Amino acid sequence: MASTLPRLPIFEAITKHDARRTAVVHSPSGRSFTYGQLANDVAAAKDRLQRNTGGRSAEGERISFLVENGYDYVVTLLSILAAHAVAVPLSPSFPAHELRYIIDQSESLMLLSSAKFQHQAEQVLQEGIETKPMHYKQDKIMLGSPDGHVTLEEATSHQGGMMLYTSGTTSRPKGVLLPQDVLTAQTRSLLEAWQYSSEDVLLHVLPLHHIHGTLNALLTPLFAGSTVEFQFPFNAAAVWERLAAPFLPNPDAAKQPITFLTVVPTIYTRLLSSHSSLSPQLQKATKTALHPSNMRVNISGSAALPTPVKSAWTELSGGNVLLERYGMTEVGMALSCGLDFADRVDGSVGWPLPSVQARLVDIETGEVIEEGQEIDPASNSERQGEIQLRGPTIFRQYWKNAEATSREFTEDADGQGSWFKTGDVAVRRNVDGAGKSDQAWAKGPLYFIHGRRSADIIKTGGEKVSALEIEREMLSLPQVDEVAVVGLPSEAWGQKVAAVVVLSDHGKTAGKGGRAWSALDMRRALKEILANYKIPQEMKVVDTIPRNAMGKINKKQLVIQIWGEPLEGTEKNGAVQVPNGSV
Repeated sequence: MASTLPRLPIFEAITKHDARRTAVVHSPSGRSFTYGQLANDVAAAKDRLQRNTGGRSAEGERISFLVENGYDYVVTLLSILAAHAVAVPLSPSFPAHELRYIIDQSESLMLLSSAKFQHQAEQVLQEGIETKPMHYKQDKIMLGSPDGHVTLEEATSHQGGMMLYTSGTTSRPKGVLLPQDVLTAQTRSLLEAWQYSSEDVLLHVLPLHHIHGTLNALLTPLFAGSTVEFQFPFNAAAVWERLAAPFLPNPDAAKQPITFLTVVPTIYTRLLSSHSSLSPQLQKATKTALHPSNMRVNISGSAALPTPVKSAWTELSGGNVLLERYGMTEVGMALSCGLDFADRVDGSVGWPLPSVQARLVDIETGEVIEEGQEIDPASNSERQGEIQLRGPTIFRQYWKNAEATSREFTEDADGQGSWFKTGDVAVRRNVDGAGKSDQAWAKGPLYFIHGRRSADIIKTGGEKVSALEIEREMLSLPQVDEVAVVGLPSEAWGQKVAAVVVLSDHGKTAGKGGRAWSALDMRRALKEILANYKIPQEMKVVDTIPRNAMGKINKKQLVIQIWGEPLEGTEKNGAVQVPNGSV
């Protein structure tokens, strides 16, 4: 029987690549798989999937799956897309009740599990599941057939795609439905902006149930014919050794230089903090690996990048500047700095990406802030606005949640479609020297994120304060390792600024008489760099600040954990409203 795949853009791209080019590498073992093997294995897996659906068509059905990062995952995801089904990636780190909720809410026809996670899948399905999906136990993939030819046939459906779940809220996580055409639009936008190529080798150390790990670091490089090398879970020493491998005195011929790295700020922080512990030989080789002549692009996202981390990486790499961007589950990537180093402005996430329309809507007046109107003439201050987005890269609906979908979109009288309200607040400004590259989309005023409207914009004494701005300044202080700035209820000021801090080793003895750095010390240190109303009135020192897998902090839960009271606007019954964070 001839192997076939539907004529979808992702499969047109994969089958056009040189069949002998390496598509996927399993870094620890060194096993590699070509694009020819990938196409054949996806076609075979698609056929097996359709034979195991109990006689039902897979078209439009949700297929939840638990599969380890690597070739098995790539083949599984693509085979679900090839069957015109909706792929629902699950995180093996989630507790059983969270997995059951996603499977039930998505009304998944099937829970597919690899051999590694079959026992976990069986436990999830044992009790408490309402929808009774079938359990498809997928054998270990897949040796990669080197022979055979895959034929593309006309697509019989447009119901396929992917569904990712937002962070949990009082109304439980929401399923973000990303149809195949939206995924394709998101991918093509990144292909143009970041110029992926068949010469790129991307080191993949991210989880794969988030848009960052799936879109930026997997689907888009596969579209371009790049090589994706999996090394998960993240381990700083292993990453340094892999980066160094091609540049050691006796290099491993099988290890190509890594040209593309996209991770979260906490990973850059851990890499920087561990570099000095490497041997002199590894330190030298890794610096060569990071140099702009070898690593084409290094990207930071999913959380705000502290300026000291960006500066330290630039110094370590011999001038390779981290590229910041902005996105979220519902929109993929929406804003990005440019490839030119002059377009990677500190604190900015750049410009709207190709095919993305973006606007700012004043959070006080509800008026659209047009270009040239960024300054309030009455106060001579920058106008803060909510980022709103539209275009082919934007999702269309939350799964079976019409109320939430309606609430998050707003119509426009121009008749060109509705805008998605991101909930993120930003200012927009021109920056001298930026926006002069040959990238046509990277022009005009840049966006600077001030944070989530619900958690990062603090209204104190009539002033609107950005928690992210204060965090950036505090992280520049040698006494501070980590910080989360929040707003606490205040009868006098409406809200007051407070900080949760993890002290550095220096900070633990930087106070008077060798004591730990205190709130008074903090205020003195910030007096020269922040306006008085921005300086935190309270500081709580903790050993660690909890973060999720993408390095983000849930500030509303943090406030309840430390102060025992919710942020303003949060229900006081113990339920915590968590916004959909940018990714």
